Amino acid sequence: MTETIEFVLLDSSYEILGKEPVVILWGITLDGKRVVLLDHRFRPYFYALIARGYEDMVEEIAASIRRLSVVKSPIIDAKPLDKRYFGRPRKAVKITTMIPESVRHYREAVKKIEGVEDSLEADIRFAMRYLIDKRLYPFTVYRIPVEDAGRNPGFRVDRVYKVAGDPEPLADITRIDLPPMRLVAFDIEVYSRRGSPNPARDPVIIVSLRDSEGKERLIEAEGHDDRRVLREFVEYVRAFDPDIIVGYNSNHFDWPYLMERARRLGIKLDVTRRVGAEPTTSVYGHVSVQGRLNVDLYDYAEEMPEIKMKTLEEVAEYLGVMKKSERVIIEWWRIPEYWDDEKKRQLLERYALDDVRATYGLAEKMLPFAIQLSTVTGVPLDQVGAMGVGFRLEWYLMRAAYDMNELVPNRVERRGESYKGAVVLKPLKGVHENVVVLDFSSMYPSIMIKYNVGPDTIVDDPSECPKYGGCYVAPEVGHRFRRSPPGFFKTVLENLLKLRRQVKEKMKEFPPDSPEYRLYDERQKALKVLANASYGYMGWSHARWYCKRCAEAVTAWGRNLILTAIEYARKLGLKVIYGDTDSLFVVYDKEKVEKLIEFVEKELGFEIKIDKIYKKVFFTEAKKRYVGLLEDGRIDIVGFEAVRGDWCELAKEVQEKAAEIVLNTGNVDKAISYIREVIKQLREGKVPITKLIIWKTLSKRIEEYEHDAPHVMAARRMKEAGYEVSPGDKVGYVIVKGSGSVSSRAYPYFMVDPSTIDVNYYIDHQIVPAALRILSYFGVTEKQLKAAATVQRSLFDFFASKK
Repeated sequence: MTETIEFVLLDSSYEILGKEPVVILWGITLDGKRVVLLDHRFRPYFYALIARGYEDMVEEIAASIRRLSVVKSPIIDAKPLDKRYFGRPRKAVKITTMIPESVRHYREAVKKIEGVEDSLEADIRFAMRYLIDKRLYPFTVYRIPVEDAGRNPGFRVDRVYKVAGDPEPLADITRIDLPPMRLVAFDIEVYSRRGSPNPARDPVIIVSLRDSEGKERLIEAEGHDDRRVLREFVEYVRAFDPDIIVGYNSNHFDWPYLMERARRLGIKLDVTRRVGAEPTTSVYGHVSVQGRLNVDLYDYAEEMPEIKMKTLEEVAEYLGVMKKSERVIIEWWRIPEYWDDEKKRQLLERYALDDVRATYGLAEKMLPFAIQLSTVTGVPLDQVGAMGVGFRLEWYLMRAAYDMNELVPNRVERRGESYKGAVVLKPLKGVHENVVVLDFSSMYPSIMIKYNVGPDTIVDDPSECPKYGGCYVAPEVGHRFRRSPPGFFKTVLENLLKLRRQVKEKMKEFPPDSPEYRLYDERQKALKVLANASYGYMGWSHARWYCKRCAEAVTAWGRNLILTAIEYARKLGLKVIYGDTDSLFVVYDKEKVEKLIEFVEKELGFEIKIDKIYKKVFFTEAKKRYVGLLEDGRIDIVGFEAVRGDWCELAKEVQEKAAEIVLNTGNVDKAISYIREVIKQLREGKVPITKLIIWKTLSKRIEEYEHDAPHVMAARRMKEAGYEVSPGDKVGYVIVKGSGSVSSRAYPYFMVDPSTIDVNYYIDHQIVPAALRILSYFGVTEKQLKAAATVQRSLFDFFASKK
């Protein structure tokens, strides 16, 4: 008997049952029941693109394709169709078979048939193919006809249904209606006295948990036996039954460690909603937990360039979740010491709880954006964070291509090609007052829309331009793009920006402090991220719709646009301080700035708005490097080298504080006094070693390095001590006293007695240089920073000396 249910889609997967594929949809009904929907009707397919000149033979080619059919997975159909490929009409054959894995075999065989130019869309994963074709998006409400599948012991859900018809969305993408979901954060602590933890030998001594009901729990080992830990973890997950599981670096450490540890101990890590299934590492490197959405919050922290160190405690402090000063911090190599000492174990337990509280707090900050990103791209939540922004946009484009009857190009391995980038002016160095930053709204997407840029709109022969109503010609590079009809990218971007405007309008219906407002804000941010990725995507060598000439043309138009705006600003008498890609810094004259905005919008046809106003802003001679004092008193620091990996945390702190003092007080001498106090604290051994660690990533195996850089030497010493060190690992080291090169004195920070730190190295090569990048402009010297105060100076003196 058929009935209709309303549910929110969480995830999709598929299995082969009998000799047919079955799509599995995991979801929650609006009344809070966890459900599985099984669709037996969908079949895998791909396309054969018919070569030019063979269009009249498409039926014969389809017959040849049918003759390739094998019993294991027969070709059900080979149907000729009219499609579009890079915007142009093409003939194709849609080849449908039974088993998804067989598509690979048929793809290669079909390509060998005369008249077939290529096989397309054979690499789109079956479960995602289903979501695209059925226009299903995660975290969206659907009404769907179903039949009760009865009790199914294979799934840990409230009900199992068989899909009886296609889903119908209950709302458009500007609506957000979600039932409450169960969330759990987890973190593990591992006991290892012999270097890097090894799941073959080292036990999991604590699993810490915090759930959406506010409950916290520690599951602890019995001495060094972690069998109970793993079993109780499995029991906990199955009992609480979370929809979303979050961790921090869990895809690369916690889950793989638990999975391997469970295998070693012969324990089934049966924490999924599919009975008997265990977590597996899947595409994009994420760990798949069937029926649950496993989210690694580290993926989102990685996308925050303003945070130098991506440790849990650093990110939690930066986002206002938990201050480092208010939590327990224990270095990982000291965990055995705290575990084995009954007096110290309580502190280790507090540390484990602080870790999971910080993880849960980050989830509250990051998940709203992640969920909206999943909804907008159509990619399930557990995958969307693990993939790069190019892949996110690509899945969005693939859905658009399906709706527009466009064939999706294959991914081709190619070498990256460089091209001229954006305009970045050399700044007027010094301190400037009352500076406004003007920002071109979505400059590159707007250029792509205005000039119809895309791989399908390029016109190679100028004589063909008249039939397209003319061509747009990119300045400098001369690439031509037809004026009409609209190309694939223009259509997609117009829809994307229109959708964003609709969402922003929807936001206005709610107070800024309401949950609805915040959710819509996260959605419009997700849409903005996709739109802004479109230009870079075309120049990305892995892109299906790769087009170097398109990317080259967009940057050429971008350069022309900002230089034209700069020229007009100067004609108006505005002092231009700096320009970078899509931003202009000018001394704020309200009337003249309004005229500039009017010129850009009416004459040039682009939107530009005031982004921020600095009371004071300081530029060095370098591009992309400045410090500004905003109207609300906040300090805005961009691009100073103390964020580099070969500077310690103290150097960054000193540089930021010096800039803050100078801009806030106007007193240079106060900044000098601050630096001297830091140097004094350093000499007296009062600075924690954690602030002196220099972090650098190993880009290759230790043996492959020809020169012994400091981080390489530190890595060698780690390896000699029994620690595993691999390419991609971040090595934290400090410089100790002694003779010889800096490299020869670089040691892993956890192998060093703080009293052996070479204080003079940090003063001469970290603290003073970091401070002087700002203070030297005001006439401050290295000698002054290390000596007693001699003269009081302010910014007033600095300005006076420049007259």
